[in-house]
Amino acid sequence: MNIATLISGGVDSSVVVHLLKESGYTPTLFYIKIGADEEEGLNCTSEEDIEMATLVARKYGCPLEIIDLHREYWDSVVAYTIDKVRRGLTPNPDVMCNKLIKFGCFEQKCGNGFDKTATGHYATTTETGGKTWLSTAKDPVKDQTDFLAQIDYLQVSKLMFPIGHLMKSEVRAIAESTGIATAKRKDSQGICFLGKINYNDFIRRYLGEKEGDVIELETGKKIGRHKGFWFHTIGQRHGLGFGGGPWYVIKKDINENIIYVSKGFDAEAQYGNHFTIHDFHFITDNPWNETSHPIDITFKIRHTPKFTHGKLYKENGVYKIESSKPLQGIAAGQFGVIYDAEHRLCIGSGEIQ
Repeated sequence: MNIATLISGGVDSSVVVHLLKESGYTPTLFYIKIGADEEEGLNCTSEEDIEMATLVARKYGCPLEIIDLHREYWDSVVAYTIDKVRRGLTPNPDVMCNKLIKFGCFEQKCGNGFDKTATGHYATTTETGGKTWLSTAKDPVKDQTDFLAQIDYLQVSKLMFPIGHLMKSEVRAIAESTGIATAKRKDSQGICFLGKINYNDFIRRYLGEKEGDVIELETGKKIGRHKGFWFHTIGQRHGLGFGGGPWYVIKKDINENIIYVSKGFDAEAQYGNHFTIHDFHFITDNPWNETSHPIDITFKIRHTPKFTHGKLYKENGVYKIESSKPLQGIAAGQFGVIYDAEHRLCIGSGEIQ
């Protein structure tokens, strides 16, 4: 079996290479070069990542190819992100990067010549009813199925997640015990391949700054100023910079460039029990066969180890979620990711309206 392996220069994908070699495979490694360069005026270099990937390739005798998908990334994922932020929504670039770049453009350019594509994502696949389903990882903190919830059946049926059955601590231990160069590298933080770039700097580069009022929702009192509604998201608590809090972002008036906030954890306006998702995408299949009755599910509306129980139902052709408990900070534009009641299988996702 010919296996393509996406390697990032981090510890997770490095251990993937080790495990594949232990299983008797010699995968072809691909480093996808995507990120800012001097043209964009942002500081993001891939030199260290490529150096680490090269060391891993040499250690295991695997060929390494560097694939430049820079322009494709900026034309699709960055364009999507800026458009959503400009419209006051909360995008998820990581979800779109997986769908369009890692398992989209890469598959078209290189992956189609291989039987399988292996990655360092914390996820698994499950064979049920003769079909392949995306399923959750052993490590609930590192589980990345919510970032994979827009991939399609052809993509998931070809993917391998060799570390999905391991805890992060076990992955580190393997890397250290086998002398992998990336064993002590820190996990990247930030947007997909733009992990070295501060998110607000990224947004500022494209949308600039525009001062506006911050108003207390209940009283209408002006309590401060902000530098642009696009730097803030619904439910945000940190980074507001106002005393006497905690303050939470409750809503945004994008026409007037006003942010409305509320003080205190119990602010009723922060919470909701229902939300609608549009363009719902089933990864493998609809396991409920379009039943009109509410279905017991678990779901996520942000990247978190915890799953929330609720019900999924369809009304006038639109999927809606009823949560078993009040949800804080339901942000339009984010993805509502749906799992089965035992949060084992990831069924799919849709954008929150």
